[in-house]
Amino acid sequence: MLCRLFVQDIALIERLELQFGPGLNVITGETGAGKTVLVDALMLALGERGAGEYLRHGASKGVVEAVFRIESHWAVNTVLREHGYEVEGEELILRREISARGASRCFVNDSPAPVSVVRQLGQHLVDFHGQHEQQSLLRVETHGRLLDNVGSLEALRQEYALAYERLQAALEEWHSLQRQERQLEERREELRLQLRQLSAIDPQPGEEAELEAELRRSEHAEHLYALAQQIYGLLYSDEHAVRDRLLRVRNLLEELARIDQSFAEAVAEAHTWVVGVEEFARALQRYMAHLEFEPERLEQLRQRMAQLQLIRKRYGSVEAALELKRRWEEELHRAEQFEFYLQQAQRNVERCRAELARYAQRLQTKRRATAEQVEGAVQELLAELGIPYSRFVVHMATEEAAPEEELWVELQGKRWRAFPHGIERIEFLITTNRGEPPRPLARVASGGEISRIMLALKSILAKSERLPLLVFDEIDAGISGRIAHRVGQALRALAQYHQVLVITHLPQIAACGAEHILVEKQEQRGRTRIVARSLGPEERIREIARLLSGERITETALQTARELLYDLSDV
Repeated sequence: MLCRLFVQDIALIERLELQFGPGLNVITGETGAGKTVLVDALMLALGERGAGEYLRHGASKGVVEAVFRIESHWAVNTVLREHGYEVEGEELILRREISARGASRCFVNDSPAPVSVVRQLGQHLVDFHGQHEQQSLLRVETHGRLLDNVGSLEALRQEYALAYERLQAALEEWHSLQRQERQLEERREELRLQLRQLSAIDPQPGEEAELEAELRRSEHAEHLYALAQQIYGLLYSDEHAVRDRLLRVRNLLEELARIDQSFAEAVAEAHTWVVGVEEFARALQRYMAHLEFEPERLEQLRQRMAQLQLIRKRYGSVEAALELKRRWEEELHRAEQFEFYLQQAQRNVERCRAELARYAQRLQTKRRATAEQVEGAVQELLAELGIPYSRFVVHMATEEAAPEEELWVELQGKRWRAFPHGIERIEFLITTNRGEPPRPLARVASGGEISRIMLALKSILAKSERLPLLVFDEIDAGISGRIAHRVGQALRALAQYHQVLVITHLPQIAACGAEHILVEKQEQRGRTRIVARSLGPEERIREIARLLSGERITETALQTARELLYDLSDV
């Protein structure tokens, strides 16, 4: 709810601050006093378009600040969190500053904010009914949601919306697979050719390193044999071989050890040396036995290395080629098995479509029942509000799906187009004249009729609609007497569910308010300014009397004002 409105240097307002209460707040004042300026200032704070011409003449900056008590308002808190603003307590402060250069700045709880965010918050806080574009009930896209709120169909509407999204996702998956199938079909032969080429070479992990080692040995086999033979001779077979010398050393050490036991350990080490040389010599023999110079094998190795070098040049490495081979095989397998995946995706589409049809049928049935209730209730209330020949219609239109469309459901043997929130387009239609066909709300010409239609709809939707503040301007246009009294009662009843702010010229409506604000123009130091204040009980009686009798307030008018206030206090 709106708690406080502060305005400085906007239009003819120098500085004012108003407190608002829960329930019905009425604003009165003479014609041209500037009542609508207060509403315009509130709209500025809520992010509506503002420019330098809003400034009071001579001022460098104008400020409007609106303080709301949001009381854990879910939608408002969601917007705040989505845009990185901390949710602290139950108070929300929206401030707008406009400079003489035409620039403006917005603040949310003293933090700078884009005007789009402030406007988004405003859509969850205030619904304005007057001659402005912000009339939510004139926006056709809101009618379905409002009807569902009356019928408590929000949960079913959400289930339908989720089923609609699942059908969209299933269709997208199916189309994606179809696109992939076409692409894979084109690549199938290419994949087979690449796999045949790679499989013909058949590289193995680690093969290249092994081949390089074997190729080096084969290319240098004769030299390696000569080196190994020379080492073998030095160690074992020559006349003065190392083994023979070590044997002699060992024998001498054994003789020493028989005399001096301190050489016993050296004898054991000498024995180890001899054994080691003999083992190494036998290993050299085996190595030389396998060192054979085979020109054919050498050629085979060179050809294989050339193949692997080609693989490396083409794919970067043997390992990369093997990874590609694995992926190509998987891709080819998918291409060859794609019919199965397509059938699976198509069955999923059918399941999702059948699910959506079930929700669509349930939603349509409940909406039709709710529409009948709303039509009768609105027409009855409009008659009480002075529009006796009105006819209110909740128009629910369905469209058959074209052959090329895919977002459809089948009901009663026909295919109907599916929309994100149902299979019907919902629009409120009305006629206020006998014999005329119902027309869209936006085409109703009379501003007074629009306001009363809005009041009737809001009264029916009051328990469901969750906007904290409703603002009515020009709701009393073209009405008087008994009808004005009915309008006031309807506003007062509506104020049990919402905070309501109404601008009026009629005493019957003004007397219904829980809070009463008077707007006046004053001249001070040669300049005109708008002032506003909340009225106390006696001031309120005089203001209602003025509305009854004009500038000359009679005792009869005062007594009638007291009676109006007294009668309504007992309601």
